[in-house]
Amino acid sequence: MIIRPFRAEDFDAVYKINAASTPGVSEETPDDLRTIVGLGTCLIAEGDDGQVLGFLNLIPPGTTAYKSLNLRWFEAWLETNPVKLNYVDRIALTPEARGKGVGPQLYKAAFEHSEGCDAIGCEVNTAPDNPGSHRFHKRLGFAEVGRQAFSPEKAVAYYVLNMPDA
Repeated sequence: MIIRPFRAEDFDAVYKINAASTPGVSEETPDDLRTIVGLGTCLIAEGDDGQVLGFLNLIPPGTTAYKSLNLRWFEAWLETNPVKLNYVDRIALTPEARGKGVGPQLYKAAFEHSEGCDAIGCEVNTAPDNPGSHRFHKRLGFAEVGRQAFSPEKAVAYYVLNMPDA
């Protein structure tokens, strides 16, 4: 497996993985997902056979073109927690790639692509709950730093992980 930057020819696979991963990640139209991926750094996990196994998308705080309430939450959190943070907009894997070390490898690459940052932040759904993602992020060392409910059906927990050398 290799981790590499997103290429335009990856989009169809990324879109299918994103769609298959809802509601763990937000559902997007193809145009919206293309825009989101273009706003930051999208990292691709590629199997030995050349197939896309998953992706992780980073968007730095201050990216006003991204209308994410979760990114806005982190921007507000940073006002009282003065660290340089990179935001994981989403991580999604094919079902076959789960539990095989792909997610930790994507996060390792995210650290490498977040040079100069002190931490990485992300959110995980609490409604509808995504217990597998909570366990995964806690295993990696993420700590919960807040929660937000958007409606009775939509809520998230926010997590932060300090960079290994920070």
